[in-house]
Amino acid sequence: MRIYVHIGPDGPSTDRIQRVLDAKRGRLKDENVLYARSPGARNHTRLFMAVSDPDRADVLRFNRGVMLPEKQQMLRDELANQLAQEVARDTPQVLILSAQQLGTSLCDRSALDRLRALLAPLSDDIRIVAWLDEPARALVSRYGAQVLDGRARGLDLELNLADVDDFWEAAMDTRPDTAPLDGMFPEVQGANFWLDYKRLQSEWEAVFGAGSVQFRSINRDTLWSEDATDEICAAFGIDAQIGKAEAEELPRLPSAPWLTRARQFNDAVLRLLDRQDVLLPRPLWRKLLGEIKVPGGPILAGSLSALSMRFEDDIAALCAEHPAMHPDDMEADPICGDWVEADPTRGFRATQYLMAFRWRIAQGDKDERAARAAELAHLKGEPLDLPDAPALTESAEDALPARAKQNFVRLHGSPYAPHNKLGRVNEEELAAAFAPAPRRVLPQGSTGNVIVGCMKNEGPYILEWIAYHRAVGFDNFLIYTNGCSDGTTEILDRLQELGVLQHRDNNGWSGKSPQQHALDAALDEPVIQQAQWIAHIDVDEFVNIRCGNGTLAEVFDRVPDATNIAMTWRLFGHNGVRRFEDRLVIQQFDTCAPKYCPKPHTVWGFKTLFRNIGAYEKISCHRPNKLAEGFEDKVKWVNGSGRDMTEAALRNGWRSSKRTIGYDLIQLNHYALRSAESFLIKRQRGRALHVDRNIGLNYWIRMDWSVHRDITIKRNIPRVRAEYDRLLRDDALRAAHHRALEWHRAKAAELHGMPEFADLYRQALALDLTETERVAYALALDMET
Repeated sequence: MRIYVHIGPDGPSTDRIQRVLDAKRGRLKDENVLYARSPGARNHTRLFMAVSDPDRADVLRFNRGVMLPEKQQMLRDELANQLAQEVARDTPQVLILSAQQLGTSLCDRSALDRLRALLAPLSDDIRIVAWLDEPARALVSRYGAQVLDGRARGLDLELNLADVDDFWEAAMDTRPDTAPLDGMFPEVQGANFWLDYKRLQSEWEAVFGAGSVQFRSINRDTLWSEDATDEICAAFGIDAQIGKAEAEELPRLPSAPWLTRARQFNDAVLRLLDRQDVLLPRPLWRKLLGEIKVPGGPILAGSLSALSMRFEDDIAALCAEHPAMHPDDMEADPICGDWVEADPTRGFRATQYLMAFRWRIAQGDKDERAARAAELAHLKGEPLDLPDAPALTESAEDALPARAKQNFVRLHGSPYAPHNKLGRVNEEELAAAFAPAPRRVLPQGSTGNVIVGCMKNEGPYILEWIAYHRAVGFDNFLIYTNGCSDGTTEILDRLQELGVLQHRDNNGWSGKSPQQHALDAALDEPVIQQAQWIAHIDVDEFVNIRCGNGTLAEVFDRVPDATNIAMTWRLFGHNGVRRFEDRLVIQQFDTCAPKYCPKPHTVWGFKTLFRNIGAYEKISCHRPNKLAEGFEDKVKWVNGSGRDMTEAALRNGWRSSKRTIGYDLIQLNHYALRSAESFLIKRQRGRALHVDRNIGLNYWIRMDWSVHRDITIKRNIPRVRAEYDRLLRDDALRAAHHRALEWHRAKAAELHGMPEFADLYRQALALDLTETERVAYALALDMET
C-alpha cells in the first residue's frame, strides 16, 4: 500500500481538494483508494494534533482540548489504532491523508519523525504531496487566516525578511514562545517559514527520503472546476475515472480594511491578556472579529513583489524539477507598489471596541476557566483539585466497550462534555397554550410557506405532522413517496384530493438516494417555484417555534433580514415508551438531548428554512446548496436564536458548532425513534437518504436521548388537536388512517417474532445511559465523528 500525505500548505486549495475527496469516497473505494475518516471527517486535523510538539501546544490542540501531553498521547494511540482498523477493513492499495496544518505548522524534524513513526506500521511507501501557489499570493491567503486566528503583526513581518540569506531560519526566529494564556501561538504570530519552498522540500525529504516530495502548482481554473478530479487523480496516482467534481466559485479573500481592523484589535487583545489575568475563548475572539467586519477589496499580491523576487529563482528551479509545477501558474502578479496597510475606515479604534466587548469577554473568561481547569493547572504548574470523574452506571459498565470507557474519562471536564446550560428558554415548565392562528390568505401566484418532504411507511404519523405544521404557519406541502405498503400513499392521495397537499410518486427514483432524486424534481414544481419560504424536513421532525405565539410569522418578525434560518435538531428519545400507540408524538415524547452537545456530530445537525430568492441552485437534505453567482452579499444565515452565522454557513455545512448553536427562537424537534416498537419498524424500512447504511443498535445509541425534558412544543397541542380532529372528520381519510395504524400494529407483532429484531429490541431497552456515557459510546462506534 502506498500512503499519500497531502500537507497543504495553501488553505483554500486544500479545503477544495478535501471537499472533492470527501464527495468521491465511494468511487475512490471502488478503485481501492481509501480517504481515511479516523483522522478527521474531512480535514485530518487529528493527524496533525497527534504529531505536533507535545510540550508546545498549538492553537488547534488548545482549542480542541488536547493540550496536555497525556491527552495528546491518548489521541496518538487511538488514531494509530483506528487507522490500522480502517486499513485492515478496506485493504486499500492507496491511503490518502490530508491536513493543511502539516505544511504550515510542522517546522522541525522531530515532528516529521513522529508522523513517519505513526504511519510506518501501515506502510513504508510514503509520498508527500503539496499544492503550491506563487509565494506572494500564498502569503496573502495565509495572512488573512492568521489574522482571523489572532495575528497581531502586519505583513512587514515577512517583507522584512525578503533580503535575508536564510529565510526559513529568519522566519523561525520571529516565532514567539507558546503562551496559551496570553494568546501566543507561534504558528499564528510568527512569519510563514514554509514560503521557502526549497527548504520545505529538503526538510520533508530528510525524513521521508529523497524524491518523496511531489510539488504541484495551483491552477484555479482547473481545481475549482468539474475537472478537479483529473488533477486529484494525477496527484495521487489514480488511473481510473472517478467522475466529475461539482464546480465551485473561487473563494473570496477577506477585505483589506477588515484585516487592518482585525489585526489592530488582536494587538489590543494581546496587550490586555498580557497585563491582566483574563482568558478569552478562541471561538469568542473570532466571533468578535466577525462583528467588526467591513467591506472592501482584498490585499493585492502585487504589493508583496519583494517576496516574489526573493523566491523567483527558487520557483524556476522547482518548476524544472517537478513536472506538475507549471511556470504559468507560478507567475507573480503585476507589481502595484509597496504594501501599505489599508485604512480600517470609519474612524475605527480597536480599544473602543475592546471596551464595548468587555462584558462578553468577562463572561467568556468565566466559562473558559470552568472548561479548562486541567489545562490551566498544567500551565501554571499548580496541582489540579478536581473531583474524580463520576463512575459509570451499572448499565454502562456492562455495555460500553473499552474505547467508549476511555472516551468517558476524556470527556469529563473537557469542552465537549455535554450539559443543558444553554439559552434562555425554560423548557421544563409548561407555559400557556398557544392561541389558534387563522389560516393565511396568500397573494395571487404565491404558495406561501412550503414544506417538501419524503416518506416511506409513515402512515400513522402523517395527520399529526400535517396538522401541526399547518397550525404553526406552513401553507403548502409537497410530499414524495416510494416503496410504501402501510397505506401512506392512500392517506396522501386523499389529502391531495382535499386540497391540503400535493403528493408525488417517487418509485422511479435514480441516483444516490430517493430523497435527493425527489429534491431535484421538486425544483420544477410550481408549488416550490412560487413559494415564499421553503423547508425540507421529514415526518419525524417538527418545527418548534419558541417565541411569541409560536408561528413562523413571529420568527420572521424577529429576523427580518434573514434569508436562511438554521433549525438545529433537538434529538428526542423513546422516553420509556415501548409499545406503538395511537397518540400524538409531541405528547408522548418529551425527553431529549442536552442543548450543549458538540459530539457526536449528528446531535447538532440542522435543517434550513430558507427564503425563496433564487440564491441557491440545489436543495439538499439539510440545506440549499450551490450558491448562485451574485448572491454572496444578498444572503444572511441566522441560527435558531437569530444570531448571524453567514460566514460559517454561506457555502457549506450542515451542523451547528459551538460558535453557531442557538435554540431560543426556533429548533427542530427530531423524534427519530418514537417508541421502541416504532424503532423496530424503522429498522426494517431503512433510510431515505443513506440507503447504504443500516439502522441498528448504533443508531439507537446516537438517538435515544432521554435525560433532559423539553415540553415547550406541548403549548401547541390544543390547536394541533383541533386541526387533527377536523381532518379526521373526512370518512375516507379516517379509514385510511386506521388501516395504517393496524398495519403498524401487525408489523410490530411480526418483528417481535423474528430473532434478529427481538434481540435488537432487548438490547436497546437494556441501555440506560447518562448523557456523557451516550456521547462516549457514540464516539467509539461512529468512525465519521
